[in-house]
Amino acid sequence: MINLILLFPLLACLILFIFKKGFLNNLMINIYAVLHFLVSLSFGLFGQDVLPWGVTPFFAISAKNFIFLAVMSIVFLAVAIYNNGYMKGCAVDDRKARHYTYMILFFVFSMTGAILTTNLGAAWVFIEGTTLASAYLIYFHKTKHSIEAAWKYVFICSIGIALAFVGIILLTVATGSLNSLFYEDLMNNAQLFNPFWLKLAFVFILFGIGTKMGLAPVHFWLPDAHAEAPSPISALLSATLLNSAFLMILNVFGVMVASGADGYARIMMLTMGFLSLFVTAVFVYHINNYKRMLAYSSIENMGILIIGAALGGIGAVAAMIHLVGHSLIKAAFFLTSGNVLELYGTKKIKSVTGLLKTDKETGWLWVASFLGIAAFPPSVLFISEFMTVKAMIAQNKIALCIAFVLLLTIILFGLAKSVIGMSFSQESVEKEVPEKKLSWTMYAPQMVLLAAAFVLGIYMPLYMTDLISLTTKALGF
Repeated sequence: MINLILLFPLLACLILFIFKKGFLNNLMINIYAVLHFLVSLSFGLFGQDVLPWGVTPFFAISAKNFIFLAVMSIVFLAVAIYNNGYMKGCAVDDRKARHYTYMILFFVFSMTGAILTTNLGAAWVFIEGTTLASAYLIYFHKTKHSIEAAWKYVFICSIGIALAFVGIILLTVATGSLNSLFYEDLMNNAQLFNPFWLKLAFVFILFGIGTKMGLAPVHFWLPDAHAEAPSPISALLSATLLNSAFLMILNVFGVMVASGADGYARIMMLTMGFLSLFVTAVFVYHINNYKRMLAYSSIENMGILIIGAALGGIGAVAAMIHLVGHSLIKAAFFLTSGNVLELYGTKKIKSVTGLLKTDKETGWLWVASFLGIAAFPPSVLFISEFMTVKAMIAQNKIALCIAFVLLLTIILFGLAKSVIGMSFSQESVEKEVPEKKLSWTMYAPQMVLLAAAFVLGIYMPLYMTDLISLTTKALGF
């Protein structure tokens, strides 16, 4: 089944290349999304009694990565459904649509490989593959701003990947005669590694892969890329790509924990996490593009994830809960931003007013997405952020706790100012907004994603709590 979700996108690209039929474009994306979801669902329902649940030499589905795979499957399915309506509104020919489909399939294939691989070197290759695939998707609309964003993305992420490669080389120096980059081998032999080279390797890997995760100060590609990419791609970038990079960091951090050098790693992670919150707090008040606003929100939430992981214990559990909640809500937020762009034809915050009056469904989805990402109860993010604060207090990190709450509050007001103005303000806009009827596929996915995020904030099934506990233990926390 692992081979199935890895090989199908390659087969689908071959079919598209041979037949070149327009109707196959969305069809292949939909088939792959359903297949991806069914494979994740089958392992979730029937594989929990056997760990690892699925194994090939370089790939495995286990407690360590199943949450990441399941979240990706859910988000990809929602994006695929939304994409059916979205592409109808894009005036593109079959050739351009086919290239778009190629790259989505290869993008999801690369992220799936990065999540499922059991080898650090292979993970590096797949993460590089995500850069190559998503660069075209960012450039899809072929505007001046999109080509700038694509080049910035390729340039910065290529530097990050190069740094990560240096880190992997340094890690092989630290391992001595081990000659293996399989995570299990690294974990089992971690106490024998040279501490100096191991710490140096972690710095390079954290900064290198942190670039793909969107952590400050190596986040500069993210606001531009998310702002210029088509909304379905922005949802995938924020809700799945960043998670894939996060998992790679966690696997290397697990080696640091096993080696006893985790104190050094935790300081590095906390520093990047709080810097990410600070950067978002500074810029969120000066943004005039609502998709850039959501991109900075992603930087904030990646900071929260890395902070939770660095705290360990209940903080690590909070990070896993936050990962699930952020992915669901941010995907819904970005997809809804596609509706706003379709209705108003602009990304300027000040040019979007009376959203609830223009399109009631889009307006309430926009407001609900904000409430979810701002961690208003019953959003599941309220639980994760509350647990993160609790972890800081339990570890007597009172100064960090105060800074954490203060920065989140500043960011909350910045987001609220824009969202409330767009949704409820009745001020005149630059041009009259024509009435448009959007497809039901551009509403339903967000409704389901948000409903799931709010239900989890009220009731979290025992199965999910057990799975999160298994994940944190498997990752070495």
